[in-house]
Amino acid sequence: MTIEELRARLAEIQDKATAIQATADAGKRALNADEEKELEGLFAEFDTVEADIARRSKIEANAKKLGEPAGRKAAPNPVNTQGTALENVNRIETPRATAAERGRWGWKHAGDFFAAVRRASSPGGEIDQRLLNAPSTYGSEAAGADGAFAIPPDYRTTIMEKVMGEESLLARCDQNPTGSNGITFPKDEDAPWSTSGILAYWTGEAAQYTQTKPLLQKSTVPVEKLTCMVPVTDELLEDAPALGSYVTRKAGAKIQFKVTDAIINGTGAGMPLGILNSPCTVSQAALGSQAAGTVQGKNLISMWGRMPSDWRSSAVWLCHPDVEPLLMSAGIQVGDAAQTTFTGGSLIWMPPGGISGSPYSSLFGRPIIPTQACQAPGTVGDIILASMGQYCAVLKSGGLRADSSIHLFFDYGLTAFRFTFRMGGQPWWGSSIAAKNGSTTYGPFVTLAAR
Repeated sequence: MTIEELRARLAEIQDKATAIQATADAGKRALNADEEKELEGLFAEFDTVEADIARRSKIEANAKKLGEPAGRKAAPNPVNTQGTALENVNRIETPRATAAERGRWGWKHAGDFFAAVRRASSPGGEIDQRLLNAPSTYGSEAAGADGAFAIPPDYRTTIMEKVMGEESLLARCDQNPTGSNGITFPKDEDAPWSTSGILAYWTGEAAQYTQTKPLLQKSTVPVEKLTCMVPVTDELLEDAPALGSYVTRKAGAKIQFKVTDAIINGTGAGMPLGILNSPCTVSQAALGSQAAGTVQGKNLISMWGRMPSDWRSSAVWLCHPDVEPLLMSAGIQVGDAAQTTFTGGSLIWMPPGGISGSPYSSLFGRPIIPTQACQAPGTVGDIILASMGQYCAVLKSGGLRADSSIHLFFDYGLTAFRFTFRMGGQPWWGSSIAAKNGSTTYGPFVTLAAR
């Protein structure tokens, strides 16, 4: 296995360990004997793979040192019998190689080099002279036959990515593992001050108690399927060994974003029901004089007031990345009781050291998570105050399944990478919460109206 493949294996081991612990946490129980045994095995494998990576990295570093070109030693010009150097002698001049060509050691590209290594490593295969002429590429016959030829310094096995993955919202949801195709659960949506369901009464001495009963509802969350399939030619896999681990890593990042996008924007039809389409989400009205596409300090204060206090401890601020600059300039004016005369103001999201300091990563003590899954500034969903513990995520046992096969496209010479992730999700609640006194409504998810 390559170093990149080993690193991908480390990530898989970590995901399995995290899933085992999450299952126990979701059931509010300690690990059982089988889970502890499986975790111990994962920890041991993690240490072994980590040691293998360190060893291979050291080998590559040593090979790179040995592969650094040394200065060429030219033979002296021939001399005559009197000891005078002869200048007019026959010499063969070769064009001076560019720095890039010297770095490739004569190879046209990485695929040219890898193909030669593959041929040389096959039983009875032909060894390209460029492999033998490259410094330190033929340390021993055994190593050469195994394909242990040094990779030219201009080639890398890693594939650079323009943008790395975003933070997953799934980890912040209320996760419920299941072995079936869905989960059904009872729920009680009565507020403590409601006049239905279980009620409490002031009762006089020797008076009969008033009987009440629970008012439960049933909700079902189906498990949906998210898939990713990537056919790759056998030639490409041979010429670019890092491609296999790259496809696995990239598919995981794409699936992770799709899940985050569904948690926020999902329609509930063949996919999870998202926050923006949930009936329990409440919308905070914008200010009457507010300019289009802006976020002001009063908006944030009003949104905070629409979140029930016992849900705020698990709340996060979700926002489009373009909203962050708006938060940095959002302020609060200080004035009289009628708010007609103002004597000053302050920015709501300014670090203690001023703009020269690093921006805060929280607002009202809750984390700010920028994500491209949110809507553009000025539209509903550009900023959301969300209590993610009130979002029910149902995960099919086994987590992300990754398969590869040569049989599907055998006659085309393709290897198919297939990834499957099964989950369902929706907010726990089917409606917002009405206030006991007044007309304000509350909810686990609060958005800002269009501006």
